[in-house]
Amino acid sequence: MEIIYYVAASLDGLIATPNGGIDWLQPYEGTGEDYGYAGFYASIEAVLLGRATYEKCLEFPEWPYAGKPYWVFSRGNGNTPASVVAEMKARGLRRAWLAGGGKLAAAFRAEGLITEHLISIVPVLLGAGIPLFDGPGPTQPLRLLSSRAYASGIVQLRYETVL
Repeated sequence: MEIIYYVAASLDGLIATPNGGIDWLQPYEGTGEDYGYAGFYASIEAVLLGRATYEKCLEFPEWPYAGKPYWVFSRGNGNTPASVVAEMKARGLRRAWLAGGGKLAAAFRAEGLITEHLISIVPVLLGAGIPLFDGPGPTQPLRLLSSRAYASGIVQLRYETVL
């Protein structure tokens, strides 16, 4: 099972403002460059969301994950990373997008379940907000698979977890 943490982060390692805002990404949207999103989205079979990320998605005009099964994690619903991975395997799903947020990414990291990190570093310093991994986790060596710089200043880094 592949779990890919595909996310945009500020240069100071934040994925959202303290109140969960992502408006700082707007200058990089609608420029005609999708930063590999379409190809990535076509390659995944499921989406994993933390509760706050899910609630942010509900504010969008259209559901952003149409046609894909998804799981929403919250402290109260009993989902654990390992149980959901087992359920996805039982359904024959092989590749999932860990869409966020930072607490969910930390939980998957703590259990050693993230197989790949695809992080777009956005040339913005937020100063405060939600970190890429919002919680403790083990030291985890990664191997760089690719890097790509875009004219916008975004640099996309793709790492695999070294087991």
